[in-house]
Amino acid sequence: RVLVRIKDLTVEKADEEVWVRGRIHTSRAKGKQCFLVLRQQQFNIQALVAVGQHASKQMVKFAANITKESIVDIEGVVRKAYQKIGGCTQQDVELHVQRIYVISSAEPRLPLQLDDAVRPEVEGEEDGRATVNQDTRLDNRIIDLRTSTSQAIFCLQSGICQLFRETLIRKGFVEIQTPKIISAASEGGANVFTVSYFKSSAYLAQSPQLYKQMCICADFEKVFCVGPVFRAEDSNTHRHLTEFVGLDIEMAFNYHYHEVVDEIADTLVQIFKGLQERFQTEIQTVSKQFPCEPFKFLEPTLRLEYREGVAMLREAGVEMGDEEDLSTPNEKLLGRLVKEKYDTDFYILDKYPLAVRPFYTMPDPANPKTSNSYDMFMRGEEILSGAQRIHDPQLLTERAKHHGIDLEKIKAYIDSFRFGAPPHAGGGIGLERVTMLYLGLHNVRQTSMFPRDPKRLTP
Repeated sequence: RVLVRIKDLTVEKADEEVWVRGRIHTSRAKGKQCFLVLRQQQFNIQALVAVGQHASKQMVKFAANITKESIVDIEGVVRKAYQKIGGCTQQDVELHVQRIYVISSAEPRLPLQLDDAVRPEVEGEEDGRATVNQDTRLDNRIIDLRTSTSQAIFCLQSGICQLFRETLIRKGFVEIQTPKIISAASEGGANVFTVSYFKSSAYLAQSPQLYKQMCICADFEKVFCVGPVFRAEDSNTHRHLTEFVGLDIEMAFNYHYHEVVDEIADTLVQIFKGLQERFQTEIQTVSKQFPCEPFKFLEPTLRLEYREGVAMLREAGVEMGDEEDLSTPNEKLLGRLVKEKYDTDFYILDKYPLAVRPFYTMPDPANPKTSNSYDMFMRGEEILSGAQRIHDPQLLTERAKHHGIDLEKIKAYIDSFRFGAPPHAGGGIGLERVTMLYLGLHNVRQTSMFPRDPKRLTP
């Protein structure tokens, strides 16, 4: 017999005999009956075992004693419920059990209760019921990932990757895979993980940046990649990880780097639209535990110059220099100011000071203190950093020297521009941040399946 998904058990299947596999979420014995809640991912249904033609007293007792989180197969009949069944996603039907088989039994004592793990913190504080803190969740991630909220978060995150690929392939991009073990720090600086590489040392890639550009030099014109990125930053914040998933884009342009900016912004807009259209169930599931205003964006995307953003901050009382990078508090404040003025959670900040950008960033030809670079923000937090890249080997060499980079270690990179390179630009997006900020969550560890930070290397 074919196993049926719980989400497909609706009134249309009333009176049908079905076979369902799921986990025992809860069980409650009442006289000659036992009520089970059977769960699959973020969907669940009430199952009734009652003494009668198909069930003995021993069977009811057996069902009541199956431990929570055990995997079972149930053969039964779908029946229309007399009244809405609260606490279940399938509220109009229940499953009348004829046979039940334990496929895998869970230990009686669980490290955390799933009902506690999906309870909003405010609700728990108000009525004195338990909630589960972040470290307990991450120490027992396998159990935590079974919650309806976690299931919804990672289904939506999968959708972001799918929409990213769909949109860029439709735009004529080619997906590439780049090395993660490299000979020189791709972003410059000391925030790299050094690894032993036979008789020498290598680094874990901070970015696929250099290789994306090499592909543009090899006439691929438009490329993207999805893969791990490593940052050896001792940052214990709500939005930093030492390993995350990068959604990277690079493309050649004809006249102006804003061609690339517009293409990336439209890609993100298509992702936001696709999430609204395809993942409303997941968005609503997450919002039950973590209430949040729906994500707002404009078409076309709002683009401000860096100096305009600085002016808005100064009007709000912030003191900062023209060539100073945005601090995290100022980023968030600017996001609130932009939301108040333009009613959007997504915007672009263009023309960053050259002094705060990587060595390969193209200086602005009209102003040597600024650059052809940009960041994109969601709910006041940066999710993409990008720029026009220097494609002239002489200028690139000068900028690398200025940043104190060992030219010998990036020789292959610089040499790739010596045989004709088109003007090009791109950017890197943090998948976990996009998921976190779209859903209005408060910690990137909620959107990293097995997060890595300076204090966590397991599970």
